[in-house]
Amino acid sequence: MSSTLFRTKKVEQSILDTEEPEHALKKSLSALDLTVFGVGVIIGTGIFVLTGTVAKNNAGPAVALAFVAAGVACALAALCYAEFASTLPVAGSAYTFSYASLGELPAWIIGWDLVLEFALGTAVVAVGWSGYIQSLMDNAGWEMPVALGSREGADGFGFDILAAALVLVLTVVLVIGMKLSARITSVVVAIKVAVVLTVIIAGAFFIEGKNYDPFIPKAQTVDAGDSLQAPLIQLMFGWAPSNFGVMGIFTAASVVFFAFIGFDVVATAAEETRNPQRDMPRGILGSLIICTTLYVLVSIVVTGMQNYSRLSVDAPLADAFKETGHPWFAGFISFGAAVGLTTVCMILLLGQTRVFFAMSRDGLLPRFFSHVHPRFKTPHRPTILLGVIIAILAGFTPLTELAALVNIGTLFAFVVVAIGVIILRRTRPDLHRSFRTPWVPVIPILSVCASLWLMINLPAETWLRFAVWMVAGFVVYFLYGRSHSRLSRHEETPSGDVAPPPGRGA
Repeated sequence: MSSTLFRTKKVEQSILDTEEPEHALKKSLSALDLTVFGVGVIIGTGIFVLTGTVAKNNAGPAVALAFVAAGVACALAALCYAEFASTLPVAGSAYTFSYASLGELPAWIIGWDLVLEFALGTAVVAVGWSGYIQSLMDNAGWEMPVALGSREGADGFGFDILAAALVLVLTVVLVIGMKLSARITSVVVAIKVAVVLTVIIAGAFFIEGKNYDPFIPKAQTVDAGDSLQAPLIQLMFGWAPSNFGVMGIFTAASVVFFAFIGFDVVATAAEETRNPQRDMPRGILGSLIICTTLYVLVSIVVTGMQNYSRLSVDAPLADAFKETGHPWFAGFISFGAAVGLTTVCMILLLGQTRVFFAMSRDGLLPRFFSHVHPRFKTPHRPTILLGVIIAILAGFTPLTELAALVNIGTLFAFVVVAIGVIILRRTRPDLHRSFRTPWVPVIPILSVCASLWLMINLPAETWLRFAVWMVAGFVVYFLYGRSHSRLSRHEETPSGDVAPPPGRGA
C-alpha cells in the first residue's frame, strides 16, 4: 500500500508526457510575459486595502517593514519554486513538483488543495471586481437592479451578474489562447502599475514628517482571538503576540502576506513557456521584487500623508487623498483597483485550469479533461467546466468567510514545495538544474518555518474547513484516483517504468 501511495513520477516521464500531441500545450510565453502575469496577479485589492488595516491595527508607519518581512518570506518560497519550475517545466506547479519528489498521494493532496485555492480565489476576486464596478456605476448615475448586483436581492434572492459575467468572459479568453491572455494582461497591468505609480508620486507631495512619529508605536499585548497563534507562541516562547512594537511588525507581516499571494501561479505556466529553464526564475523572482518595491513605497506614502491612527480601513489610499483635499484621486484609485482585479481573476483561473489539466493527464482525474483544443492548443475542457462552476459560485455564494481558505492553501503549497526541493536534491542529484536554490537545505527549511508561522495566525475555523476539504480529497483519491493513475500497477511494465501511451513506441 505505502509503495503505491508514495510512488513518484520520474522527471523524464513528466517531460515526455508534454510531447503527446493530444495533451501538449502551445509554448508561447517569454520572461516578460511571465513577469507581467506575476505582477498582474499579485497587485490586487491588497495594496489598496491592507495597508491601512495593518498600519492602524498592528504596525503603525512601520507597516513598510511588515511588507519587507512578508516579501522575504515569499522570496524564500520563490527560490524553491524557481528551481522546480526550471528543472521540471510542466503544467501543474506544486502538484507536479510534489509528484516528482514526494509521491502520488502527497501530489494528489496538494493538487486538490490548489483546485480549491484557485477556485475560491477567482470567485472572491470576481465579487470584489463587481463591487468596484457597481461603485463606479453609482458615481456615474447608473444603478444596477438589486437582484442582479447582489446575492441578497429582493425577496432574499439575488445573483451577482457582473461577477459571473467577468468569469465567463475570461474563460473564453483563456480558451482562445495564452498569447491573447498575455497581451490583455500586459495592457491591464500597465494601467494598474501606472495608477500605483501615480499614487506614489502624487502622494509624496503631501507627506508630513510628523506622521512618522513614532515610526514603531509602543507595543500593546492583544487577544489573538480564535487564531492558533496565541496558544502556540505562549507555549513555545512564553509571551503573547502584540500589536505595534517590533512584534507588531511580524503580526502585520502575517496579514500583508496575503497581498503577495499569486506569484506561485506563474509556475503553472511553465509548460507554455518558450525557454522555461531561463525564463521561469526570471518571471517568478522578477514579479516578486517589483511588487514588494511598490508595496513598500505605497505604505510609506500613505502613512506619511495621514497619521496611522486615522487611516481608513476600507479605502486608506483614496481616503488619505480626500483628507488632503484631493478627492479626485479616490475615483482614480477605484478605477485602478477595478482594472487590476481583472487580471488577478484571469490568472487565478489560468492557474486552476493548468493544475486540473495536469492531474487529468496523470489519470488522477478523468483523462477526458487532458485533451487540448486542436486549434488553440489550450486545455479547453477543464477551462470551460471550471469557468462555469466558478461563475455560479461568484454569482450565488457568500464567500467572505471562505476566502481565508485561499491563504492556507497557498501556504500549504509553499511548505510542500520547499520540502520537495530538499528531497529531490537527495534522490536525483544527477538532474540538470538551470536554476539552483542557494544554501540548500537552509533556504527551504527557512521557507517552511516562515510559512508555518504565517499559517498559525489563521483562524481555527479556517483550519477546520481546510481539514474537511482534505478529507473529501482523500475519499476521491481512494475511490477514483488511485486506481486510474497512470502509475497504477496495470499500467506499469515489469521493469517498473511507465508504459508508453497507446500508439507510441517504447
